[in-house]
Amino acid sequence: MSQYVPGLQGVPATRSNISDLDGQRGILTYRGYRIVDLAEHSTFEETTLLLLDGELPSPATLEVFDRQLRENRRMKYNVRELMKCLPATAHPMEMLQTATSSLAMFYPGNECLTGSDVCEDLNYIHNMTVRIIGRMPTLVTMWQHLRQGDDPVEPRKDLSYAENFLYMFTGEEPDPVFAEILDTCLVLHAEHTINASTFASLVAGSTLASPYLVIAAAIGTLSGPLHGGANERVVEMLREIGRPEAVKGWLDEQLASKGKIWGFGHREYKVKDPRATILQKLLTRLMEYMGHDSPLYATAVALEEAANERLAEKGVYPNVDYYSGILYSEMGIPLDQFTSIFAVARTAGWIAHWREQLSDNRIFRPTQEYTGRPEREYVPLSER
Repeated sequence: MSQYVPGLQGVPATRSNISDLDGQRGILTYRGYRIVDLAEHSTFEETTLLLLDGELPSPATLEVFDRQLRENRRMKYNVRELMKCLPATAHPMEMLQTATSSLAMFYPGNECLTGSDVCEDLNYIHNMTVRIIGRMPTLVTMWQHLRQGDDPVEPRKDLSYAENFLYMFTGEEPDPVFAEILDTCLVLHAEHTINASTFASLVAGSTLASPYLVIAAAIGTLSGPLHGGANERVVEMLREIGRPEAVKGWLDEQLASKGKIWGFGHREYKVKDPRATILQKLLTRLMEYMGHDSPLYATAVALEEAANERLAEKGVYPNVDYYSGILYSEMGIPLDQFTSIFAVARTAGWIAHWREQLSDNRIFRPTQEYTGRPEREYVPLSER
């Protein structure tokens, strides 16, 4: 007899060897490598290939993959024209889902997924992978300019993934420290087991849908404030609090009214999210480099200290969203683009899970616990 579990909490939905986490000890690993080590030593390009292939690549393999990503940054003008027709007020995540879906029409290649058998063409899967991952920053940065009525900045092949992202976003030579920090952020956000958006990608992928539509399904799921959209809410919350001295009074009111404290708590972690710890260190480094303090960061630290006194015994600590939004804000990135950066990074994990799903595919078809009316007779309209 099946048992209903709200939100499928704790229910294994698949088997995967891509990532794992220990919520009691605060340890996250990609293919067995700790996130703290990857954040310190790896790059987003290398981490992506690790997630996709299962092993750290050789220099030659990484060079080929990096070159393929660089060659897939440009976008057909049709996509740009389509984006021009979208309302300038549209949220970047709404744009990103729409534009990603459109890529299936402008860059067709689903012939491998049209039959009942799962695609085993590794070249097809690899080509679709580099096309999608290579173009995600282009879509995000194009929108930043188009919604302001400006032409987008053309990508450059001589820059790394993070460097080119910043260059296309600002139109200026990327600051090397900013680029290094962004690269680490991309590594931190690249994968995180079977979360809501990854599960959405698995469900879509199990139907043999186009990989573009698989990613679009994941983007829509990530956009919600209970998932990737929380980093925007954190900054809004800290701005509302205003200053460190106001933290305790604000927190008391929130707890009394059972209000949401954005960026705190995680279904899996019972200690501080290891990614939050790394992001906080990045913030400290950024402040030292820029030579000034951040009022948002000062308020965030005060709130974390106050919350630890009240919530630590319940296992509620900062998660990845708590410091990421502050970091992006200090780098001059608009509030509504925070989750788009999250999506760019997480595409690596989504694609890895899509590939893994195809290797042993079975369409997802969960059951339900019916709570409606029992069977009854239809009453004609004239007799009601």
